[in-house]
Amino acid sequence: MRTCGLIRAVRAVEAPCARRQLPRLPFLARSSASRPGLQRGAPPVDRTSPGPSSELCVQGLASAWSSAHLPRVGFLSPSVSWAVWKMPKRALKEEAAEKGEQQAEPAPKKTKRGGGKAADGAVKDGDAAAAAAAFEDTPDKLLTEDGKKSDLKITSWNVDGLRAWVKKNSLEWVSTESPDILCLQEIKCTEKQLPAEVKDMPEYPHQYWSSSQEKEGYSGVGMLCKMKPLDVTFGIGVEEHDNEGRVITAEFNKYFLVTVYVPNSGRGLVRLDYRKTWDVDFLAYLKGLESKKPVILCGDLNVAHQEIDLKNYKTNKKSAGFTVEERQGFGNVLADGFIDSYRHLYPDARHAYTFWTYMGNCRVKNVGWRLDYFVLSKTLLPHLCDSKIRCKALGSDHCPITLFMAM
Repeated sequence: MRTCGLIRAVRAVEAPCARRQLPRLPFLARSSASRPGLQRGAPPVDRTSPGPSSELCVQGLASAWSSAHLPRVGFLSPSVSWAVWKMPKRALKEEAAEKGEQQAEPAPKKTKRGGGKAADGAVKDGDAAAAAAAFEDTPDKLLTEDGKKSDLKITSWNVDGLRAWVKKNSLEWVSTESPDILCLQEIKCTEKQLPAEVKDMPEYPHQYWSSSQEKEGYSGVGMLCKMKPLDVTFGIGVEEHDNEGRVITAEFNKYFLVTVYVPNSGRGLVRLDYRKTWDVDFLAYLKGLESKKPVILCGDLNVAHQEIDLKNYKTNKKSAGFTVEERQGFGNVLADGFIDSYRHLYPDARHAYTFWTYMGNCRVKNVGWRLDYFVLSKTLLPHLCDSKIRCKALGSDHCPITLFMAM
């Protein structure tokens, strides 16, 4: 039936083509001799400016094709006198099967994550549900290995814009989680622009904020405490790094708490050299603190340390957040006596991510990166109870993480 329809479509346009002496569409010709303009000795046809008559010919074929209920044909623009025959994919596969060939799977589209982080949203639908269900936030461990009970709870969250985050009812989650200290990154506002809902939280009377001095609506960190720190400082004492509002350090009786939003290497790795300088200077700052008291570091470190820490590691080796240089920078922190608390407790946990780009429905598919960390001085390990990824908490392209310590 489909063949008969094709014959009717061909005949519907043969007559106008012949009257206008226009070149026939390639798949209409039974032989090269039947194509006007291609016969031996015939004058060449101007294919660059076919004019409206050729357009009518193509439109006639389209109408006849549609009336015959045949597969759609992709036509070129009216300025071109030839139409393109597009064989249905099923026909291609059938033809390949007849020849004993194997159809190659289409390559996944590569997309980019904001700030140089690849989206990698192209995953098979069959894998999506399995990936999303592969990670589950297990019950909190509230005791250390030797049985000490947790008495310190710290939550860290890159909010990707504090004002927008508040509008997404994220404070309700904070009230339920009820950490002793809440550390926020990428607040993207000055202290004067803080939402009243945040400033007036009675459970957090001690609040400290640092925002970018160079660019409005960029970077910025905050620390909200139920108990008052002994001292609070801003930055790391290096002018080159301290104008973007990236670090707050609070001193408590038995430890320093540092919250940080580490610089992103940027799209095209335009800030990779700066990032390498930052990594060296920031490690020196941490070691200086540790010489006085143990350190708890939390925040968005903008690096997936190992292949297990992101979904599509093979295609992201030159992406910001997974370059050799950035991974080595974080490796140097661990080699110098600090511990990645989550990997210490869950060394083989897969699909444990804290960031998902908004593109490609990545969060539903759990195509993500683990960029947010609690890093501890090694001497604090006996005090560690648990390190959690709260992957179900919405409100940002990052999810919060929570640390339980027995201090």
